[in-house]
This record gives sequence, structure tokens and C-alpha cells, in this order.
Amino acid sequence: MKLKKRTKSSRMHGRGAGSHGWGFRKKHKKSGHRGGKGMAGSGKRADQKKTLILKLYGNEYFGKQGITSRGTEKDKRKRISIFDIDSNISSYINKGIAKKSKDGIEINLKDYKILGGFEDYVPKNKLVITAKEASKSAMEKVKKAGGEIIVLKKSENQNG
Repeated sequence: MKLKKRTKSSRMHGRGAGSHGWGFRKKHKKSGHRGGKGMAGSGKRADQKKTLILKLYGNEYFGKQGITSRGTEKDKRKRISIFDIDSNISSYINKGIAKKSKDGIEINLKDYKILGGFEDYVPKNKLVITAKEASKSAMEKVKKAGGEIIVLKKSENQNG
């Protein structure tokens, strides 16, 4: 019984096989058959390098990411829903963003646009929110709960 199998390359020696299991002799000479050195040739159809690329970069390497047309900028305005505000009031008070007063809970979100969020949701607390912008639905919901949203004018936004 054979205990150790000879390697394929050792079996290729001495038989005049210049290819050593790489097909045609020219194919195993330089990087051309492999698509180039390093990351060269790692395009869409580079199946010989896919495992390397996926390990290093994941699926983000292939295809276009983000906005690709010129002139269109990503909308970077900050937004927050009434539901998120209402459920995180205690943390806002701890951070000093909000404070309790006789009118209700005053919250300073001057960099944010306030959104209505869920259709049926009405805030549990009486909120007085200072914000950059607000949707109609958010305004209605806060009014139903007895509070209000103070929308800053553009000149106030830029100054402070």
C-alpha cells in the first residue's frame, strides 16, 4: 500500500512537460493569464480574483456606489420623527437638549426637520419643539397633544 502520494509538480518533471499542469506552456509564464499583478484585472469578470477581492473588500468593490450622476448632491439635512423624540425624552433631558417647563417639555432641535412618522401616532407628552423645519403632519400631531413646534426663520438658522 502506498503511504505518500507524489505531488503533481514532481510527477511533471522530466517528461518534457513545460506546462506543469497549467495547460499551454505560455500560460504559466507571467501575469497575463492571471489578469495582471495585484489588483490589476480585477474587473467584473475576474473570477480568478473574486475570492481575494470579496475577502478584502466584501461586496462593496463591485458596481457603482452612491449618487453617480454629476451635479446631484446627497441630501444631508438631519431629520427626526415625533415618535423618536417622544420615546427618547429622558435621554434628551440628561444631555441638556430638553428641559421641563410649565408649558410642557421644551426641546431644542434647531438643526433638525421634524417628521410626523407613524400615521396614527400621537405624542404622549406635551412638547414644545424648536426646529429648523417641520412637516404638516408633525405640526398637527404635536398640536393634538397640546404642544407646538416653533419653526425658525432662515436668518435665525444661519446665525445660531
